[in-house]
Amino acid sequence: MRDNMMKIEFISKSQNESFARVAVAAFVSQLDPTIEELTDVKTAVSEAVTNAIIHGYEGEAGLVRIQTEIQGNEVTIIIADEGKGIEDITKAMEPLYTSRPDLERSGMGFTVMETFMDSLEVKSERGKGTTIIMKKIFKSLN
Repeated sequence: MRDNMMKIEFISKSQNESFARVAVAAFVSQLDPTIEELTDVKTAVSEAVTNAIIHGYEGEAGLVRIQTEIQGNEVTIIIADEGKGIEDITKAMEPLYTSRPDLERSGMGFTVMETFMDSLEVKSERGKGTTIIMKKIFKSLN
């Protein structure tokens, strides 16, 4: 059983990326994280939401959903879209790979998520969307 949970959804507009980052950070702040831990979460959420908007929907309107769950000192953040999906997850997760070089994307989104979170799982189906599941254990409660 989870200790606490919240869900939000918003239209896939780049202006909403900062809202998502701040909303998740505000929810997670109940765990009294360090500034570094909070920055890690904000950065990972930012990358996941940006991926959904840029790659999942490619400029088309769609919904991005975020569910954040707290269990003890662990936070699970699930970010999902119903966009085009990822053809090859292994290739997409390679550092410097980008499916949108025309937008000068760095191809480091998944690498950033992996670096700042304790675990990262990516599920995707072509034409049905992508779900990113990230977990972080907060040391401040240990």
